[in-house]
Amino acid sequence: MRVMLADDSVLLREGIGRLLADSGATITASVGDAEALLRAVGEAEAPPEVCVVDVRMPPTFLDEGLRAALVIRERWPRVGVLVLSQYVEERYASELLRDRIDGVGYLLKDRVADVADFIDAVERVAAGGTVIDPDVVQQLLARTPRNDTLDTLTPREREVLTAMAQGQSNAGIAATLVIGHAAVEKHIGNIFGKLGLHHDAADHRRVLAVLRYLGAT
Repeated sequence: MRVMLADDSVLLREGIGRLLADSGATITASVGDAEALLRAVGEAEAPPEVCVVDVRMPPTFLDEGLRAALVIRERWPRVGVLVLSQYVEERYASELLRDRIDGVGYLLKDRVADVADFIDAVERVAAGGTVIDPDVVQQLLARTPRNDTLDTLTPREREVLTAMAQGQSNAGIAATLVIGHAAVEKHIGNIFGKLGLHHDAADHRRVLAVLRYLGAT
């Protein structure tokens, strides 16, 4: 597994690098800011399978890492991105999951202390999976209606939601379930309605629907 690391803290960066190297990963780049990460990905002969990125890095220490992660997902869609944050920031999770939910993760830095789970998370993201910190799931789901549950979904709607959680686009869902695009859109609309995720929802409805699924499974 080829991994690139980006964190302004040398100690944390080196520590994560050692953990991953001990598990068999190859660290192909270890940098301290977002621009250096983007250069490393763009110049690599073999792109990394996953980038582990701190949300806040120089020069402003606001969201440079998140922005770099979004650029990577757009320019190099096969590269997984695992973003680390000091605190739960729901907006960042929503932005990461807004268009695609494959090969992406959002974890609190405290999770790194559980070495086995952290390495598993990196490997899952590298393989195209989705990893969302339980605290993020809990906070987002706490703000969705409690009276609507997954039990209200039909078997077909559950299949569509499962495919959404696997990172499939509407076209991918249609191909997988052998149904038309209009049917997919109708099922997704029904899912949003049954889960209480209306157009005025504060967060992206697809994100919240997938988080509801992840929280229940």
